[in-house]
Amino acid sequence: MKTELKIGRRRGREQRAFSLLEVMIAIGIFFMAAFAILGLVSSSLEYARRLQRPMVEAGAVAGELSLTNKLVEGVESGDLSDFLGKEYQGYKWTYAISEVQSNKLFQVDFIVQSPDAEKPVVSKMSTLFYRPQSPAGSLDGATTAR
Repeated sequence: MKTELKIGRRRGREQRAFSLLEVMIAIGIFFMAAFAILGLVSSSLEYARRLQRPMVEAGAVAGELSLTNKLVEGVESGDLSDFLGKEYQGYKWTYAISEVQSNKLFQVDFIVQSPDAEKPVVSKMSTLFYRPQSPAGSLDGATTAR
């Protein structure tokens, strides 16, 4: 029985563990491989996004209209590609301006329509603009709208 204990002790002394340097090298290799894979996934997602149709929303039309100092009540429409580029060819925008307070506060309702017949309205949005330089609206006594 004593010989068995001695053999057990010898095996314990002869076993080696990984050194700290070996563990750090293994962790470094693992992280390099992980970051390489993440880089490939990231670039693949970027290329997939570029292949998708552009996202169209009424906020782009609202941004264009917000650059004006005067608003006149009425309805206007046009092609979205005129100010956003050829990627938006066929998309139509429409906005309706109406005065909601007599202090030159206007509500503008935006609609962006797709050339696709299945889903004609892509985006809708309403916003308020305060434009004191605007001509008199229907609430201020104006009788004509454009």
